[in-house]
Amino acid sequence: MVLNLEYGCSVQTIMILIFNVVCLSDFMVGYVNRYSQSKDMGCLVSTAKAPGNNRSRPEKLGNVFVYVPGRRIPRQVDFSQPLSSCLPRKIVERLSDLRSRIVVMASQEAPLIAIIRRKSATQDGGSTLADLQQALEDYLPVLLGLVKDGSQLQHKVQFDWINQEDETMKTAISNAWYEVLSVFHLMAMVLLSMANFMLLPRTSIDGYPPTVCDENKRVSIDIFLKVAGYLDFAVQQLLPQFPTELRAQLPVDLSEGVLKALCLQALGQAAEIQLGMAIDSTKATLAVKRRLACEMVKYWQQAQDNLTNLPITNGWGEKHHLFIKWKRLEAKAAAYYFHSLILDEVNTEKSHGLAAAALQAASDYLKESKKVVEAFHACPPSSSNPPLWGTMKYLSEKIPKDASSKVQINHVTQLYDRIGETAPTLPDFALALKPDDYQLPPVDGSWNEDEINGEKP
Repeated sequence: MVLNLEYGCSVQTIMILIFNVVCLSDFMVGYVNRYSQSKDMGCLVSTAKAPGNNRSRPEKLGNVFVYVPGRRIPRQVDFSQPLSSCLPRKIVERLSDLRSRIVVMASQEAPLIAIIRRKSATQDGGSTLADLQQALEDYLPVLLGLVKDGSQLQHKVQFDWINQEDETMKTAISNAWYEVLSVFHLMAMVLLSMANFMLLPRTSIDGYPPTVCDENKRVSIDIFLKVAGYLDFAVQQLLPQFPTELRAQLPVDLSEGVLKALCLQALGQAAEIQLGMAIDSTKATLAVKRRLACEMVKYWQQAQDNLTNLPITNGWGEKHHLFIKWKRLEAKAAAYYFHSLILDEVNTEKSHGLAAAALQAASDYLKESKKVVEAFHACPPSSSNPPLWGTMKYLSEKIPKDASSKVQINHVTQLYDRIGETAPTLPDFALALKPDDYQLPPVDGSWNEDEINGEKP
């Protein structure tokens, strides 16, 4: 489908052009000391890095609208040694070539929310996020041959990934489902990074304040729902493929709690974009805006609940906690603000008092969110806030103005004092946004049984 973007290009073309400006950064991995342990249905190797050999990591992430936790980086593996005796050479070579392409791209790409230099594209033909996403999609159907119909081939190759969320460890597991799960996670992180770039406001050539075009908003909603679909599928279909003991040994960023939190984060950010579009629309009612804001509160609260008991205390993990807390507070500010407007429409003494309490709650949550956003951007790796636009630009202007007007009305102030500082309960709405349905692609045709049985390695 071709959208009427500024230059009339297709969405795919626009995305490729956008992500060609993402700069490259090298990752360095120090020498390691190994210790290993065997697990049922897969061998797990956790490796501690030698002291003083930390990988190069960004000190700053630039502007952040969508937070993308630390990326997991694949390491090279040898397919030929474990598979050459049981598979045709062309399949082994194809697996090796496709994965090597991903390793090179992932190691060259800057961290997924790294500083974006808009005037600087890759000068050496290096990979872009769009290229990396395509490489992962190309690799997946071939990789699925290793797990087809419960094949024992799934245990023959040890897959090795470095985990940015726990930089003291890397994890290697002899189970192809681990590789599939890691590929899904990386595909989701790449798309979140694309959404972050698309939702950073640009200055208009007409001199208007920085903003985000409507087409980018619509495309980003589709991206968020697709990300949620990947992550929901990972939780519902991929994690159950692991034996209980091995599942418990997965890196924290592949744990059920983190995957669910990221899924809910994607839905929450999609709802935020919808709310911003409703605010800009003359046709959207207060009821619609309140419902969207209340749904945002539920998405962010559930995301926070899924992270509560997880040991994510390093830089990337702490930043993720703060991001979700920040967005939850903003969502509450929005929900209470629109709730106050609706309550104020009812011409009764009690309703006016509840409206004043709701507005005060909105003001309090907005102030608290500003404190948390400062903590988020200060938490390493440091980041910065893009210019306000959309929902938060509107609320940052309206809530203080309306709150100031309310306290000047004596009878409303007295009513507010009478009901106390407890804000009225927000309405409870069913969540409308759902993850996109996802189905695994068919196993690549190179795994045709007749060809495998008829061709000697």
